[in-house]
Amino acid sequence: MRENSNNLFIAIAIVIAAFVLAKAFKNRNDYNNSISVTGLGSKDFESDLIVWSGSFIRKNLNLKQAYAELESDRASIKQYLIDKGIQESNIVFSSIEINKEYDEIYNNNGNKTKSEFTGYRLNQNIQVESKEVNKVEAVSREVSELINQGVEFYSNMPQYYYTKLAALKIEMIAQATKDAQSRAKKIAENAGSDLGDLKKADMGVFQIVAQNSSEEYSWGGSYNTSSKRKTATITVKLNYETN
Repeated sequence: MRENSNNLFIAIAIVIAAFVLAKAFKNRNDYNNSISVTGLGSKDFESDLIVWSGSFIRKNLNLKQAYAELESDRASIKQYLIDKGIQESNIVFSSIEINKEYDEIYNNNGNKTKSEFTGYRLNQNIQVESKEVNKVEAVSREVSELINQGVEFYSNMPQYYYTKLAALKIEMIAQATKDAQSRAKKIAENAGSDLGDLKKADMGVFQIVAQNSSEEYSWGGSYNTSSKRKTATITVKLNYETN
């Protein structure tokens, strides 16, 4: 009885081994009778949306006076931007942030003795979002004129975006696919084979970097917002059968 069981186990093991070897041989043949190629899609474009922000502050021992001064600055900034051609609907002011500030007082031994209240610091942010990229860009460079008006204004670097990314991505996928297909046909032709059916297609990472820059690509995808002129790239990997 035990001998029959052993024979049964051996038979099963032989069948499994045969199946594994057959599958491995098939995979090997599949690999040998296929071509894998990577195509590239690339497009230079210019941003059609700009987001520019800044902040302004006032400091005073009297909170009411500090608020009045900040309110005056806000009106000056708003009028300045409107005079420069910025649409009022594109200008957004944040809520006011209020902080109490203190100076630390130390004795001759370097030990802190007390904190002395120096006033209220009020801070407010402003953001301009517009499709008039060149106009807002110019204003962001000239905004130092506000300082001459007595406004303590801090300007941030503009951020540039593109509102038609979905359509751009589809166009680039088609370009990358066509490039990969062309490469595959050339490889098959040089190898004396015919290109068969498409077995698999994988899309790579979508990348956006500044034009003519040494900006590094990222495995997770990069999206440059600091440059108005950008270059978008995408890769497509295709695997074909060969005959």
